[in-house]
Amino acid sequence: MSVQLWTYILVGITFTLYIGIAIWSRAGSTKEFYVAGGGVSPLANGMATAADWMSAASFISMAGIISFAGYDGAVYLMGWTGGYVLLALLLAPYLRKFGKFTVPDFIGERYYSKTARIVAVICALIVSFTYVAGQMRGVGIVFSRFLEVDIDTGVIIGMVIVLFYAVLGGMKGITYTQVAQYCVLIFAFMVPAIFISIQMTGNPIPQLGMGSTIADGTYLLDKLDGLSTELGFSEYTNGSKNLIDVFAITFALMVGTAGLPHVIVRFFTVKRVKDARKSAGLALLLIAILYTTAPAVAVFARTNLIETVSGKDYDAMPEWFKNWETTGLIGHDDKNGDGKIQYVANPEINELKVDRDIMVLANPEIANLPAWVIALVAAGGLAAALSTAAGLLLVISSSVSHDLIKNVFNPDLSEKGELWAARLSAVGAVCVAGYFGINPPGFVAAVVALAFGLAAASFFPAIILGIFYKKMNSKGAITGMVVGISLMLFYMLKFKFGIFDGGKEAVAGLKDGWWFGISPEGFGTIAMVVNFVVALVVNKFTEEPPEEVQDIVENIRIPSGAGEASAH
Repeated sequence: MSVQLWTYILVGITFTLYIGIAIWSRAGSTKEFYVAGGGVSPLANGMATAADWMSAASFISMAGIISFAGYDGAVYLMGWTGGYVLLALLLAPYLRKFGKFTVPDFIGERYYSKTARIVAVICALIVSFTYVAGQMRGVGIVFSRFLEVDIDTGVIIGMVIVLFYAVLGGMKGITYTQVAQYCVLIFAFMVPAIFISIQMTGNPIPQLGMGSTIADGTYLLDKLDGLSTELGFSEYTNGSKNLIDVFAITFALMVGTAGLPHVIVRFFTVKRVKDARKSAGLALLLIAILYTTAPAVAVFARTNLIETVSGKDYDAMPEWFKNWETTGLIGHDDKNGDGKIQYVANPEINELKVDRDIMVLANPEIANLPAWVIALVAAGGLAAALSTAAGLLLVISSSVSHDLIKNVFNPDLSEKGELWAARLSAVGAVCVAGYFGINPPGFVAAVVALAFGLAAASFFPAIILGIFYKKMNSKGAITGMVVGISLMLFYMLKFKFGIFDGGKEAVAGLKDGWWFGISPEGFGTIAMVVNFVVALVVNKFTEEPPEEVQDIVENIRIPSGAGEASAH
């Protein structure tokens, strides 16, 4: 059977499964819509959290970044996994004990202020829409190649699917759908990795295969270093980023993880505080399976790409090249007219254009694996993108319906009215997400990294100070959030999109003007520090929070056997 037929079969089966789960677990109350009724088991919640966390950026784009950036791409691995540890140990249990559905809910209650709630909602919407743009872009890329439609049509198909189970099932439907999506995506990521590891090194464990020898006795990484330097690139295993930027990106991704609203809300879906800890630990183990495999996939993909394409006749290119060329994500410009593809570091003579987001998806085709394996990767990429997109859309809809409409504008709204408001908000959110997917600001992982920077700049200081500093008041927290996210947005718009300096075409020339030598992906660290400083300074010169708020903060940090008693 052809790749396309296998894709229709596997994607059809998985989509039918997701829709069936959504119908079976549809939400009948606001508690089910927002937090799945609060009765999800730690294992199911751990799997759902892992799927929610491993987005299109993890599945499709992360190995692609590492395959092109080499050692420098490790910042994404370190930042995203380290951030999850930070979230699991430092924040999750306390937020669960506080007992609020959403991050804006926590901030609104902790800082006893409608203004704080509104600012938090705005921050949540900015972070979530930036993040979801990357997911919809990932969906479009998968559909464009494997269902042979253009990227825009692929995004629209993805919108319809997400809309169906997010609007119908809410968090309850999304949680059980994400359990299935985790199984699909991890199987789809590991099977081709194992195949290619055996094919290239004879070792069935990709993590070990990456460091093993190939048929001629050369170590695979040594061979890739040699191939890279021959083409004018730096050695694959050597980093070229400056140390400050490496630290800034890693730290921004870490603290951004700890401030991501769609991940934090997962810890409200379990019964007890100790279940929140258990599900966080399980999720970390499940995430590690993919994250430890991604560098190996990157090495395999980069080696295969160079050996298959560089210096070869364009007319003799294998079928996979022509298939991906029709999507516009890989292309050849024969500058010297010799009919061969010159793939080199020098942009003046380089003839190959590769979108790094295709590396994981194209890898099985480049390695000439069976059609069903290629189709399986397509199903996995869709599962990764759709699972995270659904979680983000729920954050957006709950921020609008629960935090704004119910708690600010219409406190008397009935539960049924709030449920309808949440569903209508989800519809609006899907439409906006689709627009960003059709008009993306960059490749998937770069867009997602910016979302982490925005979360670091806005939420992380407010949440940390809200839990660990009982004298933190609303004026300090609000000012810090506004200044932090405004600074990050300004830097992002200036240096990523060239808004103030001549548009996107001028961005490459702005690199020398980066403040402190820090890229937009890492600037969340600076904006977060500014947020902390501003918040604490304003707090020092304004009144203390009410005594009852300070008592609540004291209570959520009591480590006791009150874990059981605090279940609601």
